[in-house]
Amino acid sequence: MNITRRYFLKSSGVAMVGLSAMPSFLTRAVLASPLPAGGKRKILVVLFQRGAMDGLNAVIPYGESDYYRLRPTIAIPQPRPGRGDQQTAIDLDGFFALHPSLALLEPLFKQKQLAIVHAAGSPDTTRSHFDAQDYMESGTPGRKSTEDGWLNRALQTEKVEAATPFRAVAMGTNLPRALKGAAPAVALPDVRQFQMMAASPMVEGGFEAVYAQTVDKALRGTGTETFEAIDMLRKANPQRYQPENGATYPQGRFGQNLLQVAQLIKANIGLEVAFLDSGGWDHHVNEGAVQGQLSNLLRDLGQGLAAFHRDLGDRMADIVLVTMSEFGRTAAENGTRGTDHGHANCMFVMGGDVNGGKVHGKWPGLGAGQLYEGRDLALTTDFRTVLSELLARHMGHAALSTVFPGFSVNSKEFLGVLKA
Repeated sequence: MNITRRYFLKSSGVAMVGLSAMPSFLTRAVLASPLPAGGKRKILVVLFQRGAMDGLNAVIPYGESDYYRLRPTIAIPQPRPGRGDQQTAIDLDGFFALHPSLALLEPLFKQKQLAIVHAAGSPDTTRSHFDAQDYMESGTPGRKSTEDGWLNRALQTEKVEAATPFRAVAMGTNLPRALKGAAPAVALPDVRQFQMMAASPMVEGGFEAVYAQTVDKALRGTGTETFEAIDMLRKANPQRYQPENGATYPQGRFGQNLLQVAQLIKANIGLEVAFLDSGGWDHHVNEGAVQGQLSNLLRDLGQGLAAFHRDLGDRMADIVLVTMSEFGRTAAENGTRGTDHGHANCMFVMGGDVNGGKVHGKWPGLGAGQLYEGRDLALTTDFRTVLSELLARHMGHAALSTVFPGFSVNSKEFLGVLKA
């Protein structure tokens, strides 16, 4: 059987067990080339908190009396020096404090490896989860016609000669909106299920057998490198992976996804962008205060980020992780001791390049005349300003107007979340 390069690309495919994006894998294989020996990549990890996290109870403005007036039953008590019973907020700077369930993040903040941006988010005013998530992942708030995601456009603006099929990976069964577009990206539900198999019943002996019959030297070269990258990941022995430096990830999907992102980074197979999400942040009823639904999720968040940082150790010098959520919650609690859909929120930024130990952004206040529409934390920092700084100063991307079309990006407006 004489298999041409065109027929090969048109008629065959490769699937990975659990990888939803792999029907187009062969195109990626042709375009792939190996990571240079000893080469280092800057890595960006994006965590999307779906459901709208309550940023006012995650990073508490305890220095503002209106916070306690608006939240009589769910407010977190002010920090008390010397009290270590995890029943009060953890002071950061004399005005802001962490929820006690985020205690493991306090050392990172003090070590200036963690920064916070408050009153940040999307300028769009929708209170729809679906629309708000779509706008943030597309990077074009208020515009539903955008076809690709901001992360994918960022990948498109930088042509990396040493790209592998694992340049952009999303942890999950489906490729998220942020990574959809022309640049190759894959969805990976579980590294432990990683294995190759033929996707086309027309091909006897699987992909490698067909590949071996190909006489096209260009395809042969790039394909071999792709197989080498895959083999590297398989040899990492996902079933027996042990985090380093005593790191302990929380159980559950979020913790295990973070662990597997760390594993992919250590496998040195060319990862540049990783995307993962966590759900359950929509607390209209019985949100809780020091204990409760929000507290449990924040505990997982804090444990997960702290474990990720500890596990990767010195590698964090080349890694930045950023969190985002579609919008915040109402400043006042509702009649069922929860919070409703709001506006501005807070973002966490962690990594070696981070100008940490600070709560960045302009605080708008929680007074009656300061709230957005009389009910929500007002927005003072567009999330695209934060992401633009990460892309420019950490990843080295220059075409920010392409990544965020219609948004005026000026480096002078950067908050200084990263070290200059």
